[in-house]
Amino acid sequence: GKVASDSFNISLSMFFRLMAIISINLGVINLFPIPVLDGGHILFLLFETINGGPLSRRKIEVAQRVGVSLLFFLIFIALFNDVKRLF
Repeated sequence: GKVASDSFNISLSMFFRLMAIISINLGVINLFPIPVLDGGHILFLLFETINGGPLSRRKIEVAQRVGVSLLFFLIFIALFNDVKRLF
């Protein structure tokens, strides 16, 4: 987009800094404890460690469905806010 293009026009170093910031942000978001993300998998492992055994397949499926629903909701909110700014 425009920000990446502008940063590239300023300097290659600025462009790489922007790409690093985006990459770090995605990595942090991926660690959120939402079941379909890596943070959710870490949370499942923590629960399994505490319980001393694996969670039932049904519980994992329900948690992942809730996680996907939450992600779709967050995507919808972000998209709604972006469209709202246009008008």
